[in-house]
Amino acid sequence: MRRKVIIDQDTLGPATTNLQSVALLLQSPDTEVLGICVPTGDHWRDQQVRHALRFLEILGRTDVPVVPGALMPLVNTPAATAEWERKHGKLIYNGAWDLARPGKWADPHHTPDLPEGNPTTRPAAETAAAFIVRQAHAHPGEITLWCAAPFTDLAQALALEPSLPSLVRELHFMGGVFQAPPGAREFRHTPRREFNIRFDAEAAHAVLRAPWARVTCSPIDVSHHTRATPELFAAIAKSGTPLARYLDQFGHRNRPMWDEVAAATWLDESLVTRFDEYLIDVNVERGPGYGDLLSWDPAFAPGQGERRARVQQQLDDSRFYAAFVALCSR
Repeated sequence: MRRKVIIDQDTLGPATTNLQSVALLLQSPDTEVLGICVPTGDHWRDQQVRHALRFLEILGRTDVPVVPGALMPLVNTPAATAEWERKHGKLIYNGAWDLARPGKWADPHHTPDLPEGNPTTRPAAETAAAFIVRQAHAHPGEITLWCAAPFTDLAQALALEPSLPSLVRELHFMGGVFQAPPGAREFRHTPRREFNIRFDAEAAHAVLRAPWARVTCSPIDVSHHTRATPELFAAIAKSGTPLARYLDQFGHRNRPMWDEVAAATWLDESLVTRFDEYLIDVNVERGPGYGDLLSWDPAFAPGQGERRARVQQQLDDSRFYAAFVALCSR
């Protein structure tokens, strides 16, 4: 039987680490993607939904539903973040709310034309939270929740169905950072602050405290050194498939492959050569450490509801790159 997965991803496009990770999960012959849930994160939800729809059209995979997720975090807002920045300093990256960056805007419902062409298909009519709960009841114990976005959709699903952790197989997520990678400006002075966790810290706090049967964390630490090089895309381009042509045109070159590593290591766990086991949580106090990832060795945790997670620490780089090329060339 193919492994069932629900993708929760802020599908910024075209390509980027976001959609390139989705490609790996879609291309795997051993995986059944039940749907792609899209919350606001790297960009506003509505525009990211359109990138996901167009991506599936290009791949010929319109059988996979794209389900709109949360438009805003549970508590955090642009105004609250601006006030936090006034007190504690500017954030280096703030996703959809980075209005000073090219291609960002304040209106969450503004949807300009896409570079890769506008989609003709439409998203699913239900919400991401309702979709996750419905699928979990339909396939008890079989589904992986694979998340490489802020945790808002999963937190809303937990609110709808508190027994969700007992209904799914596992949670596998890209997010968090434990030690600042060398040369990474974003983490130099704030080594525990990572966007997917911080953007909706309250959601991450709720999700990471839930009693999942198994939690795997693919943090910045294990993937920041990887690079989507021109050579990788040149190798994929030889296959001549629609995906290969899309990546040849839009693939993000010389950028870390954060989400691709999280996808590939879920498909093949042997790509990870070292795991550590920590208890983890998120700081939700509105001080300078708001949104930082917290962790303890099991013997030293405070016992306030934090949960155990398997944390990826080291990667077999050559096998990862080979898997990326092979899957994207299928």
